[in-house]
Amino acid sequence: MNKNRTLELIKAFGMTNQMLAEDLCRIGVDHGVDLRQNSPRDSDLVEEKYYPQFEAAVRKEAEAMAKHYEVFYCLEKSIRALVSNTLETAEKREGWWSSERVPNNVKTEVQSRIQREIDTGMTRRSSDELDYTTFGELGFIITSNWDVFGGLFSSKKAVEKVMASLNSLRGPIAHCSPLAEDEVLRLQLTLRDWFRLME
Repeated sequence: MNKNRTLELIKAFGMTNQMLAEDLCRIGVDHGVDLRQNSPRDSDLVEEKYYPQFEAAVRKEAEAMAKHYEVFYCLEKSIRALVSNTLETAEKREGWWSSERVPNNVKTEVQSRIQREIDTGMTRRSSDELDYTTFGELGFIITSNWDVFGGLFSSKKAVEKVMASLNSLRGPIAHCSPLAEDEVLRLQLTLRDWFRLME
């Protein structure tokens, strides 16, 4: 095989690999998967070094609880978005938080939490006051504005009940305690109740 032919084959091989890499990258983006082979990140190295030092039982418990955290994360974010979007539409402006739509005791509690966070010197978790509300307070905002939310939910009392239940269930998840088997079932039922409220 002559030298020019060898160079052409090497170039073709390189181009084929580059095209495959671009196709894989596009497939990864389309499906939300990172297919790149990167060197280990610092966080991976820390996890490799320290995570195995925790007891196997604690690691297993953490793995079981992770799915409950994910559910709560998604649920809390979606409820906050629902409250924000609904009140923004009702007030026809973005600054609805400062309106009378939010009960004063909720504003006071939220401001207190924000100040405590600022006083730690750490980065604030959010610039949106709504992100500092509890499930109970979100429920109170909803029921205090029933003229706006009444068309979205089947029952005011049911909203209060479901939000109180979510507020109670959130404690063990947020504070790294395992959920008892009954509470896992209660979480599943409460999640169904929440979505049933909007049917």
